[in-house]
Amino acid sequence: MKVAFQMDPIGPVDIGADSTFRLALEAQERGHELFYYTPERLAYVDGRVTARGWPLHVQRVAGDHFSLGEEKTVDLSDFDVVWLRQDPPFDMFYITTTHLLQRLAPGTLVVNDPFWVRNYPEKLLILDFPDLMPPTAIARDIGTIRDFRARHGDVILKPLYGNGGAGVFHLPESDRNLASLHEMFTGFSREPLIVQKYLSDVSRGDKRVILVDGAPIGAINRVPAQGETRSNMHVGGRAEKVEMTARDREICDRIGPLLREKGQVFVGIDVIGDYLTEINVTSPTGLQELERFDGTNGAGLIWDAIEARRR
Repeated sequence: MKVAFQMDPIGPVDIGADSTFRLALEAQERGHELFYYTPERLAYVDGRVTARGWPLHVQRVAGDHFSLGEEKTVDLSDFDVVWLRQDPPFDMFYITTTHLLQRLAPGTLVVNDPFWVRNYPEKLLILDFPDLMPPTAIARDIGTIRDFRARHGDVILKPLYGNGGAGVFHLPESDRNLASLHEMFTGFSREPLIVQKYLSDVSRGDKRVILVDGAPIGAINRVPAQGETRSNMHVGGRAEKVEMTARDREICDRIGPLLREKGQVFVGIDVIGDYLTEINVTSPTGLQELERFDGTNGAGLIWDAIEARRR
């Protein structure tokens, strides 16, 4: 197949951790032809969705992990598969790329399906499963947020469309910074905030469960660094081996059919204790950690699912 990757710059990626790199390596090993471009090189021109980028070859060699062919502009409808793999923030630029890529259907398979990526961002899809999530409020109004905090005490406050642990604050009941944080967030953004009851189980880790075509294939645990609330690996969280629990599987059984129906082939959900906190569909991670701990070739299972959909 001809496969294009819409992703952030490939030069700085960590070849021992980056899931997009692992997906590209697996595709190449299966004989697929790779093309790479960054999202700002995506365009719509006279009825065609195009991208300016390069033929790509990848290898697991630190400091020499990729090589590029001659730069050219391609019609993405000529490709079998296009990967939507740039990281958030989930802003209007990101949303615009989903509108353009959506126009490639049905001839080209875009993974994950951009229509539902746009309509199911990480912190909003869980609202369809209120019994699985912790007490949650989404609001810009400070009064609503204060009322929620008065009911639940310790809370987590974060941007609705943030990622990687950026801008996440734990506000214990005694903390007096809520108004200042609200002023800061609303001063530079028109987006709402999300506030959730603080789950003390996070000290034991924030579990990332990976689903392929709606079915769980395994999990890793992400443990916060000493003195941190956030467990994201971007901010020093430590990945460790973990087993899936009956509750994890119950959560997956509930959400899996919807993910499969909506074309969300590669999804990473976040579970703290017994609660589902996020359903990551934009650019989930964790494939290489899972492979390292459990020997599960998640990239291979993802390509099996994509190849089956193409057939």
